[in-house]
Amino acid sequence: MSDNETREIFITGLKNAHAMENQALSIMKPQVKRIENYPDVAAKLEQHITETEGQIARIEEILSGLDEGHSALKDIALSFTGTMAAMGHTVAGDEILKNSFANFAFENFEIAAYNSLIVIAEAGGYNAGSNGLKANLAEEKAMAFWLEQNLAAVTERFLSLREAGEEAKV
Repeated sequence: MSDNETREIFITGLKNAHAMENQALSIMKPQVKRIENYPDVAAKLEQHITETEGQIARIEEILSGLDEGHSALKDIALSFTGTMAAMGHTVAGDEILKNSFANFAFENFEIAAYNSLIVIAEAGGYNAGSNGLKANLAEEKAMAFWLEQNLAAVTERFLSLREAGEEAKV
């Protein structure tokens, strides 16, 4: 594969990752606004929103170093789908559980995307980009791990609130 082809694939992947992180924000921000009975989940989402904003900045820095920019169309399209996904769970009686499942799945999607981008970066000799992507990957892995480790506690809290007749969904 030519250097030009690798560069094109890398840039497309970076633009997709930028849109993916904007989608993540559009999923997490509405969730965190609605959480009342799960302060640990709200705090972790707030932390990850800040991390995600940093991830977007890293991707923009990598793109800028390649004299490229992000795709506004992709950002808007994926942000819209993220907002719709987050809104779809609000009508569920177990919204917090559905959000937890979706967040865990999305974190693993992001992990896969960053693993692939790192391979492309290294194949193309984009070492500076690789470092930023590895930082993003580490944050996504940490969030996925936290979600996995806390799913039982969130579920138990949901059941406890439900049993007590209190609002349990968020």
